[in-house]
Amino acid sequence: MEYNKIMDIQNIKAFLAVSETESFSRAAEALHLTQPAISKRIQSMEQHLDIHLFDRIGKSVQLTEAGRALIPAYQRILGELEESERIISNLRETTRGHLRFATSHHVGLHRLPAILGKYAKNYPDVDLELQFMDSEQACQQVLYGDIELGIVTLPSQPDERLSLQTVWNDPMHCVVAADHPLATGKVTRKQLLQAPSILPSHGTYTRALIDHALQLDDSINILIETNYLETIKAMVETGLGWGVIPDSMIDDSLKVIDIKTVKMQRELGVVFHKSRTRSGPANALLQLLGNKN
Repeated sequence: MEYNKIMDIQNIKAFLAVSETESFSRAAEALHLTQPAISKRIQSMEQHLDIHLFDRIGKSVQLTEAGRALIPAYQRILGELEESERIISNLRETTRGHLRFATSHHVGLHRLPAILGKYAKNYPDVDLELQFMDSEQACQQVLYGDIELGIVTLPSQPDERLSLQTVWNDPMHCVVAADHPLATGKVTRKQLLQAPSILPSHGTYTRALIDHALQLDDSINILIETNYLETIKAMVETGLGWGVIPDSMIDDSLKVIDIKTVKMQRELGVVFHKSRTRSGPANALLQLLGNKN
């Protein structure tokens, strides 16, 4: 067997595309190739490896045991290739190419639009691939290498493999509708626990901050849990209960509840992997975020 033929990168990409889509036609579409071209590359691999990688049963395409065994090694090969390309890109100091990153819905709606508009104007040769997801998921995606940056609510106890860069301080307050019974004056923690609440879901960075600041426990009266702060605000405005939202979202429809000694503030910013060489497009976005004012 000739090593260079077996390990041909284009063949590996074709193999991984077919294994992911379970279809030669969908793999061809994803790689912008014809179906015969995909079939030829898979056949070439199978001939040189002298083993079947896929079972073709009617219109169904399924990995064989040998095919499944090859996936981790081939994914590592492509990952190392992408890393080498990023290193070369940085050495050339170019700001072009592709940037895959993620943001939370709140940050994407309230913080990023102007910055991304400026980025697109300054770096027209960069293809931006923005995904919206919860902050917790974005941090996991950065760890896995699926995205390069996460622009999200920062975790208070991050994984040691992650680097965090604070971009915005985000003060948060307990709020109720202007005509809610708790809007009349000072509120104790006991009153707050007894009243219906609308809060972020358990397991989110924002909820952990709220639980810690308000010392919430299982006795709290939770009416609704949602990860969307816009939904929390809308529900609170109707008088359904109290909630916690950022200072930037508070308007005349809401009344801030004053709770003695309680202060809440999230940190919003960028998450990236310590061991991953940042691309030129990523560095350009980090620079813009650092000079946001």
